[in-house]
Amino acid sequence: MKVFISSDMEGTAGVVDWEQCRPAGPEYGYYRELLEREVNAAIEGAAAAGAREFLVNDSHSAMANLRPDRLAGRARYLSGRHKPMYMMQGLDASFDAVFFVSYHGSMDGAAATLSHTYNPRAIAEVRLNGVSAGEAAINALVALGHGVPVALITGDDVTARQADPFCPGLRSAVVKTSVSRFAADSLHPEEACELIRQRAGEAVRELPGARLPAITLPATLTVRFRNADLAEMATWITGVVREDGLTVSITGDDPIRLYRIFVTVVQLTRGIAE
Repeated sequence: MKVFISSDMEGTAGVVDWEQCRPAGPEYGYYRELLEREVNAAIEGAAAAGAREFLVNDSHSAMANLRPDRLAGRARYLSGRHKPMYMMQGLDASFDAVFFVSYHGSMDGAAATLSHTYNPRAIAEVRLNGVSAGEAAINALVALGHGVPVALITGDDVTARQADPFCPGLRSAVVKTSVSRFAADSLHPEEACELIRQRAGEAVRELPGARLPAITLPATLTVRFRNADLAEMATWITGVVREDGLTVSITGDDPIRLYRIFVTVVQLTRGIAE
């Protein structure tokens, strides 16, 4: 049994500030350790339930936050930037489950700690088939395309709620409750890891009845940008349609291609936004 893990960082228990999850931040080393423990807890829980192979795709910032020698389960480690499939690089139909570890919410809904969708300087809101979508929902397009269920998500309470409409039967490990975008009530790190370990085991044991992401095809991603220049730039990409001054849409019946176009939009607009 193979498990694909896409690991972010903002959803880690205790993380509430950008400086805690940026390599230049003075406390990054400490919070990196906490993330590593949570990733390992997910691996350990899945392994105890029968999973035998793991691929961890480091999906945060420069995508080099974990230490390969410290990963549990002799997991393979996919790291580094400029991945064609970004947060979902490495997933294929040979996997049995997808885990989203240390994920965060989008900033167009309820207050979620360090909320954003791929690039907070460029993207204000994303909707998938008309429903507000965070990174978990967008990334679930790739899981759907490969026929692999999303079985676990860890992070704050808002993140878990936002993923539910797109990933039925998803197991959630809520390790903190958001108070605002820069405050949260977090479990003790040991409690957080125990919860993740438990939920990961449950997710693997329930895989025989797991469902694929509930995303109707053809699907439409609607992206609202923070300014009109970004929206105009996005239309340089074939398949991206201008809806209004700030909004574009992408529609397709191939969820993986739809995701790739979205990622291309993100990469193209990142330079002007920064």
